[in-house]
Amino acid sequence: MSDPSLRLPGGDLEYAVLFALCELNTASARDVQLRVRQTDGLAYTTIAKVLDRLRLKGLVRRERRGRAFVFRPRVARRAVELTRARVTLSKLLGSDLRPAMATLVEAMESLDPELLDELGRAVAAHRMTRDES
Repeated sequence: MSDPSLRLPGGDLEYAVLFALCELNTASARDVQLRVRQTDGLAYTTIAKVLDRLRLKGLVRRERRGRAFVFRPRVARRAVELTRARVTLSKLLGSDLRPAMATLVEAMESLDPELLDELGRAVAAHRMTRDES
């Protein structure tokens, strides 16, 4: 289950930096910059500022190693993704979930009918996991 108290990153750049750090597990700002830069071409100072914002939100911790800081994620990527999905779905679907769910199923089917089969398998797998707990 996602943590309702988890402070989410504030946008796509914060997500990209946090997820790069999750992939690296322990990294300097330069390491993260090299990972994120491959797709976005961002400057080192930008990445360092984003890492500091993530630290202030409690999503990242840092420790000094020599003259540089090394960063580690304080939360699992999966927890961030689950919380982000919960918040997004709450905004999208509102408080009355049944009509919104039916509309979502219809939209998924119109995009790709195979998605409904995948959704059914995912729901069944989730129920089996939940029931085993």
